[in-house]
Amino acid sequence: MNPDQHRSQLLHQAPTQRSGMDVPAILEQIADAASRDEMIFPTTTEIALKLQRTLDDPDCSVDQLARLVQADPLLAARVVAVANSVIYNRAGRSIADVKSAVARIGFNTLRVLAAAVVVRQMEDMAGTPEYRRMAVRLWEHTAHVAALAQVIARRFTHVDPDMAFFAGIIHEVGGFYLIARAGNYPGLLEAEHGSLLAWDNGGAALVGRAVLKHLGAPDAVLGGIEGMWQGYLALPPQSLADTLLLADQLAPLESPLSQLAGTGSEGTVASIDVMLGDRTLSSILEESAMEVDSLTNALRT
Repeated sequence: MNPDQHRSQLLHQAPTQRSGMDVPAILEQIADAASRDEMIFPTTTEIALKLQRTLDDPDCSVDQLARLVQADPLLAARVVAVANSVIYNRAGRSIADVKSAVARIGFNTLRVLAAAVVVRQMEDMAGTPEYRRMAVRLWEHTAHVAALAQVIARRFTHVDPDMAFFAGIIHEVGGFYLIARAGNYPGLLEAEHGSLLAWDNGGAALVGRAVLKHLGAPDAVLGGIEGMWQGYLALPPQSLADTLLLADQLAPLESPLSQLAGTGSEGTVASIDVMLGDRTLSSILEESAMEVDSLTNALRT
């Protein structure tokens, strides 16, 4: 049985959460739409996707990339903001131009920021003000997870921090697509505790996998996000999936979709602490708090 068939089976083991609404079937329809490439992005997203394709060319130059970045003010502002964050500007020398910012952050981080623009633009695909507010909250959660994942990877689990940053940015892309399509299913995202149980019971994986494949996410990143969906944290944590699980559980803002699924923990403080050698996760995060805040703010700009 392939992963999609397994997730579909899990979905249909969950009861229908709302009277007259077959939520598992709706989530399957949304995943099917994503797999058929029924995604229309605004111009900013098209530029970001073109930037990602250019980065795949081994002969691309800083000048060429800077010209692409400058073609979109949103992307340009985010690249400069991240270049001036604490993680990338340890010497305290501020940068005010795109070319210098691209050279400072490097091609891997530029790829991450291009993905961030793709994900963030999905907010504009939401059909109502209420759904757009939900998408904004989901982005706030995403930004915290991405920043935490980068720091946890670099200082604790020692997986590739650029890959962890990238995975953190795109791990909720299926949720953005769900919100964008929700207008076709009135009542699907009503703020009722437990109304979206099927999302956590396989729906997030089914929709997320379809969207991530459409966006061309690398297999290593897909594998890490798949492990996150399964929800099993290894001790000591050491994989990309473990890194993402820790970041997600420690993020101060949770996904609004988790709240609708009835699995949210709003109002409680995550108290996860594990040992790695003579260091604890909490001590590392305490030392890195300024880095996490700086990077999160840069992503939210």
